[in-house]
Amino acid sequence: MKCETTNMILTFVLGVLAIAGVIFALQTINRTRELRSLTIQATVANASLLQVQSLANDTLAYNQKYPTPELTRLLQSVQAKPAK
Repeated sequence: MKCETTNMILTFVLGVLAIAGVIFALQTINRTRELRSLTIQATVANASLLQVQSLANDTLAYNQKYPTPELTRLLQSVQAKPAK
């Protein structure tokens, strides 16, 4: 009787651990896919940011060489402000 109870408890624990293992494996797969997707999005965003920064630097250099009041006003309005 005691052996059957112990066997039943251990079988139940084994089942719970097997189900938990499957759940953790599925979560790992889903999070890995999400990480890959976010990595690609971050790479695209960084490339876009570099292009915008390059364009801003070129515009600033052009404005220093051939200054115009309109361009100066525009550059001052979009100039980066320090974070609080």
